[in-house]
Amino acid sequence: MTVGQWLPTALAAHAPVLLVAVPLILSTPAAILRTGRAGWAIALSGALLALLCAVELFLATRADGAVISYALGGWPPPFGIEFRVDGLNAALLLLLTGAAVLALIFARPSVENEINADKRSLFYSAFLVSLSGLAGVAITGDAFNLFVFLEISSIPTYALIAMGANRDRRALTSAFNYLVMGAIGATFFVIGVGFLYMATGTLNMADLARLLVDMDGDRVVRMGFAFILVGLGLKAALFPLHLWLPGAYAYAPSFVTVFLATTATKVAFYVIIRFSFDVFAIDSGFVVNALTYVVTPLAIAGMIVASAQALFQTDVRRLLAYSSVAQAGYMMLGLGMGSQAGVSAGVLHLINHALMKGVLFMALGAFAISYGVRRIENCKGLGMMMPMTASAFTLGALSLIGVPFTVGFISKFYLIQAALAQGWIFAVAAILISSVLAVFYCYRILVNLWVTPIPEGRRDLAQPTPYLILVPLVGLALANLVFGVHAAPLVDIAETAAAAAINAGTGS
Repeated sequence: MTVGQWLPTALAAHAPVLLVAVPLILSTPAAILRTGRAGWAIALSGALLALLCAVELFLATRADGAVISYALGGWPPPFGIEFRVDGLNAALLLLLTGAAVLALIFARPSVENEINADKRSLFYSAFLVSLSGLAGVAITGDAFNLFVFLEISSIPTYALIAMGANRDRRALTSAFNYLVMGAIGATFFVIGVGFLYMATGTLNMADLARLLVDMDGDRVVRMGFAFILVGLGLKAALFPLHLWLPGAYAYAPSFVTVFLATTATKVAFYVIIRFSFDVFAIDSGFVVNALTYVVTPLAIAGMIVASAQALFQTDVRRLLAYSSVAQAGYMMLGLGMGSQAGVSAGVLHLINHALMKGVLFMALGAFAISYGVRRIENCKGLGMMMPMTASAFTLGALSLIGVPFTVGFISKFYLIQAALAQGWIFAVAAILISSVLAVFYCYRILVNLWVTPIPEGRRDLAQPTPYLILVPLVGLALANLVFGVHAAPLVDIAETAAAAAINAGTGS
């Protein structure tokens, strides 16, 4: 496979390991320097270097069926740990590192507003460890190594959420709830991996896929899949395993919410695809039954119930957190269809949802810095006071609803097409019902932004939105519009990712 399309050949050859190692290594100087701005600069440098590696891997896997295998320590798989990149996780790595860079640009004014000066360098250090763990989850080809990276990404995330206690003490409770639920999910996952190792004697996922082809009726294998699905469903906030998410999103520092909303559940969703279509064959009876009769009903329930719960929220970030549970249902619905069109639509919604929630939570961060806005009723008149930020938020909300010419419409359109191809009229109805509910909960915010008069005395409290927030905010808002009109690039990425998952599972 050709390397050096983006990076120098010597660096490109080691791009898979550099993508994980660079943020992890830089987390130490970020903590030692003890100054927030130095920590921010180091974190941004690490994210940028990871992004360059992700671009290299993305370009290298654009050819049909292209796969990069990197053997750590020179030990060939399945005996050694393998990093493996194809069209599926190359797209996720690009999204993950791109989101990290944009979130870090947003982070400097946001973190200075919300985190004590003596904790900022540690804050950025913890973020780099979390980024390294998420990248490792996305790139590893070893099932137990995946569990290790899940924990590497999760543990610093609990600390990052808890640092929101400076603004709201409920962040501590939310971090603890996330820790407990995350530990349960990780335990289920590692037990499932243990069952697979018991049945096959290997942990390499490509080797597992080869050996499991002839073990469709093995009860240990089926039990392993069930444990893995539950553990990953919790990490992906699949209804009703989502209880950690509303508090984590609502009370974490704004930067943490932006990053989690655009990446964390997406990485877990990717791992579910990897195990369902690659490690286990999709034509296995128990996999099809699990997707059809477990994942699909829960996805539909999440789409409707979480959207209904959002209607009754008074905290804007909590409202959008429940919306994220509903949007996770859209992704899971695509997976539950078990078809290439369904997976492609699910991956497309994964990308588009990152664009939507990125702009929405960044705008809320700007509102909080300028006016301390947290509740819907506090949004009154902000459209006149902060027109650019409010306009970006409005674009994100319209995309969340699925208004034509936004990315939200594109992914819902492809989901409906995939559902109709399956003959799933009930799934189409669920998508439409959830979208109508989104109209109502977004309407509550938008009316306060643009229609309700500015409260007395608010003009005197005005603070300009920092440019480091406006730049990524406007960029993401425009992306919601541009890719809603010209959707071909994102559709192509999603279709390539789905083809990589399906072809891996069928061995073609």
